[in-house]
Amino acid sequence: MTDFTGKTVLITGARGGIGQSMCRHFAERGGRIGALDINPAVADFAAQLTDEGHDVVALTADTARTEQVEGAIAQLHKRFGTIDILINNAGFSSAATLDLTTPENWHKDITGNLGGAYHCTRLALIDMKAGNGGNIINISSVNGLQALGDPAYSAAKSGLISFTKSIAMEYGKFGIRANVICPGTVRTPIWDLRIERNPEILSDLVKWYPLGRVADPIDITKAAAFLASDDAAAITGATLPVDCGLTAGNIVMTRELTLADI
Repeated sequence: MTDFTGKTVLITGARGGIGQSMCRHFAERGGRIGALDINPAVADFAAQLTDEGHDVVALTADTARTEQVEGAIAQLHKRFGTIDILINNAGFSSAATLDLTTPENWHKDITGNLGGAYHCTRLALIDMKAGNGGNIINISSVNGLQALGDPAYSAAKSGLISFTKSIAMEYGKFGIRANVICPGTVRTPIWDLRIERNPEILSDLVKWYPLGRVADPIDITKAAAFLASDDAAAITGATLPVDCGLTAGNIVMTRELTLADI
């Protein structure tokens, strides 16, 4: 089991399904957790982890706002010192189609998904240079690899892949690694409302996934933990789909073309 004892881990989007999974996983392995979220209710989750004996501080900030990120990281510094691992996990989509995209929600999605990662990364890099190394893991999406709706969100997530490569190129000489994970559909609580409206939605979706299932938050978490560990010491600038095979190929079309039950 990978040990993160003594490492300060800043995780954005900490109140969401993937964020909570990551906070708990790194905390259980000795990490000191900065749980950052735009929703002040992240304090309740942080308190729960603290009651369980973990070292966690709740940080409330909108990552799209530079001054709020600076304030949150200053608070983290007071509690734990410099950042060793940054996981830019916060993300959202405001419009499912280009027709529904307005200048306002386009700006919101680009700034929130891509700009937010930049604001956190800029400050984390200062810490990591001073601390002789570190790890940055950006959570993108399969939407950043191909067109799957949510065009503003997808553009931002595609930009996040390019941004990650730039970090890897420029900061490798300081012992800083940067990698990006591209989840497909992940079974988080956000799906509960959609399942209420359509109980068959996940069973309809899984036909597109060669593994016959969608990912759970722990699947994304374990990939992030690997990339943050010494086991991945030679990996930087990599894009890792964690998508149950979605981007391997179009299995539904293949079945139709071959008339084979694959």
